[in-house]
Amino acid sequence: MKLIHAFITFAVLLAPTQLVAQHVLVEAEQFASLGGWDLDQQSMDQMGSPYLLAHGLGVPVKDAVTKVTIAEPGTYRVWVRTRDWVAPWKVPGAPGKFQLLVNGKPLAETFGTKNAAWHWHDGGPVELTGEVTLALHDLTGFEGRCDAICFTRQLDFTPPNEQPAMTTWRREQLGLQGPPADGGEFDLVVVGGGVAGTAAAVSAARNGLTVALIQDRPLLGGNSSSEVRVWPEGHTRQKPFRHIGEIVEELCPPKRAGSGNAKGADVYDDERKLRVARAEPRITLMLEHRVNEVESVDKQIRSVTAQNTRSAKRTRVRGKLFADCTGDGTVGYLAGADFEVSREGNMGASNLWNVLDQADPKQVLHCECKDKDLLSVLTAAGNVVAPFPRLEWALDLSKKPFPGRAAFKAQWSDAPLSNLGGWFWESGFDKDPINDIELIRDLNLRAMYGAWDTLKNIDAQYPNHRLGWSAFIAGKRESRRLLGDVVLKADDFRNGTQFPDPAFPNTWHIDIHVPHPDFKAGLKGEEFISVATTGKEYSYRGPYWAPYRCLYSRNISNLFMAGRDISVEREAIGPIRVMRTCGMMGEIVGKAAWICLQHQTTPRGVYQQYLTLLQDLMNQPGAMRRESFNAQLALPPGVTVPARSYLGLDPATLPGIVIDDEASELHGNWTPGTSLAGFIGDGYHYSGDQQATARFPFSVTRAGRYEMRIAWQPHANRAKSLAVTVRHADGEQTLTIDQTQPADETSGFRSLGVFRFDETKNFAVVFKVAGAKGTAHIDAVQLIPAK
Repeated sequence: MKLIHAFITFAVLLAPTQLVAQHVLVEAEQFASLGGWDLDQQSMDQMGSPYLLAHGLGVPVKDAVTKVTIAEPGTYRVWVRTRDWVAPWKVPGAPGKFQLLVNGKPLAETFGTKNAAWHWHDGGPVELTGEVTLALHDLTGFEGRCDAICFTRQLDFTPPNEQPAMTTWRREQLGLQGPPADGGEFDLVVVGGGVAGTAAAVSAARNGLTVALIQDRPLLGGNSSSEVRVWPEGHTRQKPFRHIGEIVEELCPPKRAGSGNAKGADVYDDERKLRVARAEPRITLMLEHRVNEVESVDKQIRSVTAQNTRSAKRTRVRGKLFADCTGDGTVGYLAGADFEVSREGNMGASNLWNVLDQADPKQVLHCECKDKDLLSVLTAAGNVVAPFPRLEWALDLSKKPFPGRAAFKAQWSDAPLSNLGGWFWESGFDKDPINDIELIRDLNLRAMYGAWDTLKNIDAQYPNHRLGWSAFIAGKRESRRLLGDVVLKADDFRNGTQFPDPAFPNTWHIDIHVPHPDFKAGLKGEEFISVATTGKEYSYRGPYWAPYRCLYSRNISNLFMAGRDISVEREAIGPIRVMRTCGMMGEIVGKAAWICLQHQTTPRGVYQQYLTLLQDLMNQPGAMRRESFNAQLALPPGVTVPARSYLGLDPATLPGIVIDDEASELHGNWTPGTSLAGFIGDGYHYSGDQQATARFPFSVTRAGRYEMRIAWQPHANRAKSLAVTVRHADGEQTLTIDQTQPADETSGFRSLGVFRFDETKNFAVVFKVAGAKGTAHIDAVQLIPAK
């Protein structure tokens, strides 16, 4: 693997810079040490540059520090590009305050205190000479932000603040006004390093293609990385193409106790994804590069240009084929691809968060807070009380309900602390998910801070708890959708529409989020709690294999896509957007890309002429590789096809005969699920459809008496009176099960009794939802020879 990383410009970033112009521009992201400040690239397309964010959760972060050399001593006016991030809501407080230190001395002006929009804040005159040390000194830990600093000898000069003039001026000041560097040519250029993009790159590289994988963060994984911490859902390796998902399983850690959203960083195993990508010698990995320009001719992409998020240097990357795995459809949009985007009623974005108990040494030991050293000392000394200030600028929730306050609960959450910071803390339902992403993220932060202020200072709860971690990168759910030859609809899932080109399995329900009606009163435009769709109209029988024709553009001839920006109508985003499912799209793109180049065809041509070949490749193990582009696929020496892994308990490890719900015959509306721990196989199904039934067929190879058991995971909303019929050699018997209570046996099984079966015919266990008094739950059936 070749690596083009942000620190390709190491000397530029770390060495003092000789600057002789009238203006000395210092980009915040180019500071030699970022200290405790975070680099935020989410709004680069609007701003032309990333910025630094003091995301300290109320604890001032360590200074960002750099040095510049002033060639001409004298008086300079200081301009700092920043903003008062809460000003759009017309609230007092200006929490993002910070100082600029020049040679250790703060300027008189405090920054981050003016204007709702990004602007150049006048810092007044300062005397400069020789080597100067600059430091961004955070005063609050409450999301201060700095884009750039300008020192100018023209005391009446104000730097340009509008695009495109500002970007042109900045490039001139940085000496970057020339053409981009040549990054080479590749068989496939993948833009976006989430699970979808990484899987596409690995799949293509193993099929013999040279691949550039361009990612705008220092990590791979996107929403599944430790920066966002959404657990990757979706079932892999489904019938009939059992090998689709093997690469995804290499990239994503298996689900274990403690897995889920907003957990510790180690749960998401960032190194695992990097290790898999770096093991592929045909992948050139370009971390910390954001694509913001596309060159296309006659509806065919020739190249993309990526800007380094640290150095601002641009690199042009040429390709034969391209894959848009950005989630936002950025490459397709810039190339002129047909697309759709919701103009209202969007699903929002989440900035997940969690809290920790300062009195628990174990939690403090694993704390990810930026003042961990001090916190450890305080805890060791018994100083465990964790005060939190009143915040006049946060969302005022003092008289409002929200999950985690008193008896208020979010959907599917019980314990008070589990109601804080979960997937349902979501905003941006009426906003542009691309151009308004900073505003959406900031509303999420105001809601988090307002809730914690209320709990701590109004309700006097959690005296020893503090904010432990919060994502500053927003986890988006929907954005642009690039249109292909098939635009998949939610009714295709509901109706089980069969296409001739099944490509990737979907098992997540039709999951659309809207503002939660219990928590939106008085918050028009500021709703921050969501509810997910439920019921039979949002379920389907899975796995549902979606068509390959959703994975390429209908009007850009060499553009694939994988991830949430594929060709679906809005409601169909629900089942396709979970990350293991997105990763399987990427696996298909990698295989189809090889066919394109091998047979000199287009992504559309793969469907029209080589669909059988694509399906042949789908039946090959994901670990197979080609020694060269024209070589046959083969397993490398010492590499074996991995045994099928499960999200839950492996049925093969359990005694007796086990029939998983995957093998059941479902009638009516059933929804797959994985949220309740302890399930068998890859999950379970549940239903409230009074017409629904589930039949678990089986036979025995030796006649005799068997104990019949069934498995479920209890929940308060589960069936109190579920009818379960056992059809055996002597007839049938119906029993009633209360699934709000746990099963009696280990592994979540409950005995239904002992019955006789023989080898002359097939038998079954049948679940009927009618009259169940709650949601019916099916997981597995087990037969144990009776003693």
